[in-house]
Amino acid sequence: MNEIKVLAISGSLRQKSSNTALMNAIIGLAPENMKFTIYGGLGDLPHFNPDLDVDEGPASVRELRTQLREADGVLLCTPEYGNGVPGVLKNALDWLVSTTVFMNKPTAVISASPSPMGGDKAHASLLLTLKMIHAKIVDRGILIIPYITMKMNKGGAITDNELKQELLSVLQELEQACFLKQEETGSA
Repeated sequence: MNEIKVLAISGSLRQKSSNTALMNAIIGLAPENMKFTIYGGLGDLPHFNPDLDVDEGPASVRELRTQLREADGVLLCTPEYGNGVPGVLKNALDWLVSTTVFMNKPTAVISASPSPMGGDKAHASLLLTLKMIHAKIVDRGILIIPYITMKMNKGGAITDNELKQELLSVLQELEQACFLKQEETGSA
């Protein structure tokens, strides 16, 4: 199969974030043809200001947009803060509203939390924003994971077999959507 480039984004800046650990575990489950780039600039983006969004915007914003433009698909893993999307992730998405870099981009969206709700409010809000910027949310590529800390060990490995199978399905769906997108655009 063709190589598929996926941009992986964690919605958390916390060094020991369970969502970042989950994102890394998912990358470890991916087939060899899926090549991941982990976006590490979430904390470097300036606060969104339309007055700064001229001539491609600040350097950190240009870098985010370039990485998205070059990716065949996107994997988002995010916690929930204060019943919503973490501010740094929402800020990044706000910088993308005036562009088409997310348009029809196959995207898998995972929210995980140590709570019983799994980050459902952040997940719902994130999906609304992604749909507004025309991301292509992958069928069966969305997942809410409650009690994430009970499903991974301290080393970041997934210990819950049911979760592992769900994540493999998400990866398969994302891979297929990216492959179809490549065929449509002739980049396969």
